[in-house]
Amino acid sequence: MVQYDYVKTRREDVKPFKESQLPAIKRVLRYVSKIQAGVFRLSKGRLMNSFLGGPVCMVTMTGAKSGKIRRLPLIHIAHGDKKLLVASSGGMPRNPVWYYNIKANPEIRIMAGGEEKTYVARQVSDEEKAALWPVLLAVYPDFDEYQARTDRNIPVFSCEPKT
Repeated sequence: MVQYDYVKTRREDVKPFKESQLPAIKRVLRYVSKIQAGVFRLSKGRLMNSFLGGPVCMVTMTGAKSGKIRRLPLIHIAHGDKKLLVASSGGMPRNPVWYYNIKANPEIRIMAGGEEKTYVARQVSDEEKAALWPVLLAVYPDFDEYQARTDRNIPVFSCEPKT
């Protein structure tokens, strides 16, 4: 069991996912994401712009293997002129597919607040993640529970506007 000093939630206080639940959870998340993505895009971010209290943006990326354009609603945290994206997937045991897309193709587009801009994503170091953790939790406290639930080190991306 992996523990991080900055995570205040204890593993024993979090209900773990059962292996048998994972396929159903993934299907539901995929379905909800597709609906949210469509409504978000059609309304230019005026509708379905939050998820469980967290602010949602639309991220457009290139698929790592397919090279196809992928659009996905993700919780984002504004940090100065940057956006922070957290590959938490609710504390699932594996990184979400979009993590690999952004690692392979870090130039992305983010639509938030009715504006769409090009960003370059960079995965932050463990030290940076620890320093950013209070910023992330101030906007979306459930990230702490997600990190406590899983042994994987949940990746965080800092996305800087492309100049």
